[in-house]
Amino acid sequence: MNERYSRQIMLPEIGEKGQQQMSEARVLIVGVGGLGSPTALYLTAAGIGHLGLVDADTVSLSNLQRQVLYHTDEVGESKALCAQHHLHKLSPHTHIEAYNTMITPHNAADIIAQYDIVVDGCDNATTRYLIDDECARQGKPYVYGAISDYVGLVSVFDARQGWRYIDLYPDKAYALSQPQQTRGVIGTLPGIIGTVQATEVIKLITHLGTPLIGSLFSIDIRTMATTLLKIK
Repeated sequence: MNERYSRQIMLPEIGEKGQQQMSEARVLIVGVGGLGSPTALYLTAAGIGHLGLVDADTVSLSNLQRQVLYHTDEVGESKALCAQHHLHKLSPHTHIEAYNTMITPHNAADIIAQYDIVVDGCDNATTRYLIDDECARQGKPYVYGAISDYVGLVSVFDARQGWRYIDLYPDKAYALSQPQQTRGVIGTLPGIIGTVQATEVIKLITHLGTPLIGSLFSIDIRTMATTLLKIK
């Protein structure tokens, strides 16, 4: 185990204590698509002890340009179950729980209650407000990621520290009334944002550095310009 994680353990801010903290952590990823794929891969590789994957979708051919967990011969199969299979092969030390379902008002409380941190890999406001409400109710951090065209965003919401998704997007009625549109994306953008989300999870678990609580990170891949806005 120490050999597998030796490059992390040698970092003094992580060490064996931080690696042990990761092995005991329970992280839920809601949506295992463009954002959830790299997030899940890097958290599994880092040694997270228990990973939950929520996704009711199946693999489609158009996913494969950016959803790097899946293979061509898996088109039509369950994303959650395919992801579980591949992640187990990457690291049998991580227990992978697959939920082949959507997260809904009926199951959100029970599923989220089993985890320490929730990661947003979804692509719609309805699910995000639901995650935000339930994480606030249970006092758990919510690692947000979003992409649009060439721009990606990451933040960490934690109601205990006065920073929620609804603070960033307060007009819930307007957000929920907007039709969902399929937008183009370069496959590397969700890779970048998902990797940043995984980094924020590791920081939360090991108390490394300063998490993006109260801040919004953005990147425009056309220029590689990054912005860090302190909001709270």
